[in-house]
Amino acid sequence: MYLARVIGRVVATTAYEGLESVPFQWIQPLDEEGQDAGTPLVACAAIASGPGDIVHFVDGREGALACPTTFVPVDAAIIGYVEEASAFGRDLVREARR
Repeated sequence: MYLARVIGRVVATTAYEGLESVPFQWIQPLDEEGQDAGTPLVACAAIASGPGDIVHFVDGREGALACPTTFVPVDAAIIGYVEEASAFGRDLVREARR
C-alpha cells in the first residue's frame, strides 16, 4: 500500500469490458515525507476521490482485485482516502497538498 496525491482525472472514451463504470485518476506517488516520489501514474478509483485528495493505493494484482470486476487489466487502484498522516512530528497530509 502506498500514498499518493490525486493530481487530475483521466477520461477514456472506450473502456475495457469490466471497467465501463470505473473512474480513473491521475496520481502522484508520495514518499514517507509527503514529497513527490517517482513519476505520476493512472489508477482506478475504487472510492470517490478527486484532484487534491491524499489517497492510498495498491498496485499489481491487488489493483485489479480492488475493481468491481476482478482480473481486469489494471496496474493500480485507489482504495482509501487519507484523512491524517504524520511522521517525525510533521503533518504529511498538509505538506503533500501544497
